[in-house]
Amino acid sequence: MKLKIAIAGNPNCGKSTLFNALTGLKQYIGNWPGVTVEKKEGYLKSDGEVKVTDLPGTYSLTPYSLEEKISSGYILEEKPDVIINIVDSTALDRSLYLTTQLMDLGIPLVVALNMTDVIKKGGARVDAAALSVRLGCPVVNISALEETGIEELITAVKKAAGRRQTHIDLGKDIEETVSAAEAAGARSDFPRWKAVKLLEGEESDGAQEAVILARQFAERYGKDIISSARYAFIDRVKPEIFSSGRDTSALSVKIDGILTNKWLAFPVFAAVMFLVYYISVSSLGAVATDWVNDGIFGDGWKFFGLSVPSVPAVASAVLDKINCAQWLSSLITDGVIAGVGAVLGFVPQMLILFFFLAFLEDCGYMARVGFIMDKLFRYFGLSGTSFIPYIIATGCGVPGIMASRTIPNQKERRITIMTLTFIPCSAKLPLIALIAGAIFGGAWWVAPSAYFGSIAAVLLSGIMLSRTGLFRGQSAPFIMELPRYQLPALKNILSRMWERTYSFIKKAGTVILLATVLIWFLSSFKVSGLSFVRAEMEESLLASAGHAVKWIFSPLGWGEWRKVVAAFTGLIAKESVVSTLGVLYAGSEELADGNWLNFSSSFTLLSGYSFLMFNLLCAPCFAALGAIRREMNSTKWFIGAVLYQTLFAYGASFLIYQWGLLFSSGTFTLYSAAALLLSAGVVYMSVRKGPKEQ
Repeated sequence: MKLKIAIAGNPNCGKSTLFNALTGLKQYIGNWPGVTVEKKEGYLKSDGEVKVTDLPGTYSLTPYSLEEKISSGYILEEKPDVIINIVDSTALDRSLYLTTQLMDLGIPLVVALNMTDVIKKGGARVDAAALSVRLGCPVVNISALEETGIEELITAVKKAAGRRQTHIDLGKDIEETVSAAEAAGARSDFPRWKAVKLLEGEESDGAQEAVILARQFAERYGKDIISSARYAFIDRVKPEIFSSGRDTSALSVKIDGILTNKWLAFPVFAAVMFLVYYISVSSLGAVATDWVNDGIFGDGWKFFGLSVPSVPAVASAVLDKINCAQWLSSLITDGVIAGVGAVLGFVPQMLILFFFLAFLEDCGYMARVGFIMDKLFRYFGLSGTSFIPYIIATGCGVPGIMASRTIPNQKERRITIMTLTFIPCSAKLPLIALIAGAIFGGAWWVAPSAYFGSIAAVLLSGIMLSRTGLFRGQSAPFIMELPRYQLPALKNILSRMWERTYSFIKKAGTVILLATVLIWFLSSFKVSGLSFVRAEMEESLLASAGHAVKWIFSPLGWGEWRKVVAAFTGLIAKESVVSTLGVLYAGSEELADGNWLNFSSSFTLLSGYSFLMFNLLCAPCFAALGAIRREMNSTKWFIGAVLYQTLFAYGASFLIYQWGLLFSSGTFTLYSAAALLLSAGVVYMSVRKGPKEQ
């Protein structure tokens, strides 16, 4: 049976979890509203002819926000055969309002009553059979998280196909007027829906008689009478279907009293993120990464007196055994293994970081952070709505940029897109770990300072950009439902952790592999006449290109061609910065025996931190640049965003290095004067009055 099924429901009600349970796909799930920003499609695991579409969460089919436009647009234009309306049992009043709107469409409806297991813990109960009678459609108890009730839901959906959905009774006066509007010419594939929208004043396209009727209705009753009638229906139904239990909100209120307290909220958030990065990068993560780097890609291991050789040692021995050509041996050991291995060595730190982030997302804490950040962000020209894309960007900048679609205010959305890639994503973690371990000797403060330094860059950019004429306008109001606290399911945390890490590993085996081969070739050959010939690295094509532009980065403290080339390869993928350094320093004194700690001899502490901040803040990888271009939908704004990111990164790196030199050596140079002027310009841009509101 070929069917098109649409899953509709409020934000954070379990739509994406249900979609994954039905299709077997792995859509991103988070315990906060607004995770799904576009429709996702798949097919039932048990029936490949049944197409399932997961729509963005919406509280209403009145299309104000982008999510509501996508959801209502899909239903009205694609006309699915059946709609699965997933209802949050813990919030019936809000969830059933959307249900009453979906019923007006006449499309077969099946209500999936989710989270009944949650309310049962408090002694409450929802009578699915009674609700089915009142709504005139099947109602199935499910737990999307535990994947219970899924087969019953699929059976109900297939039986419902082809059936005409009834609507609720909005009251005698309203129903008579709706019928009159339909008869007068509310032309549509969904005549009742069209008539109701006319009466609510949200549609003006219709026959003249119907429009006049709608205007007279609004003048007599007001535009809110229909929404009031919907809520009145819900108020009548709820006592019949819902039996309350004990109040389970007391603990949540106590927790929120600490986590959202105006004095404690920010220190708690800072402490939480500090611990996350300290454990992931500087302590447990560093031990695991050192074990991998020293063993797999270093000198090998020793177990009970037995020596286990490393990957480079085994590869070299095998290549020597088969008398492999010198150039091919160099490609494999100095190119592929040195480059890709330099990146894969940091996988343990990523696993730990992603585990903690998934836990914070699923337990409900990150939604609270968005709430407490609203007041701070608003001062810097943003709102709490922007925080969700920033959190998503800690995994990858591309979905973070796409998540900016949930921001209704265009000014805030553009600023968010321009600054979102400042946040350290998974691709930047190897660089943070490398600098912290190799140059700063594993200092505990480096990784957290990189994270909070990136947040500072976002806030500073927000206040400077919002006070220019290009970003005129007030911040939009921020309204966000705080999800319930819950103990995350270990399966979900491990699944999310692996998905993000696997994406990184897959990139290491494709994009980064190709990049390292290219870097090896350019660093091993030069042009002689009309052909390529082997050359020492300092005479190679790559060295020539690096020497030509290295002067640009000398004021930042790292004007050495290998570091400059590594920074440029970050445009391919940010992991390529580390893999390129692995190739270019392979076999040199700085990387003797594959020991990254010896790499510190090519940096000072100041130049190392300057190098780190530049690569964290500059223009992102090609994939993220493509996402920026799509979401900006303007070549002018895209170019402006990339220029701003690159110039901001250069300026921040310049100030870090030059002010650091001034305070450490006491020597005042022309660069010091330039740093003073640049600092004064930043202060002026931050404190000047913004443009007058229109």
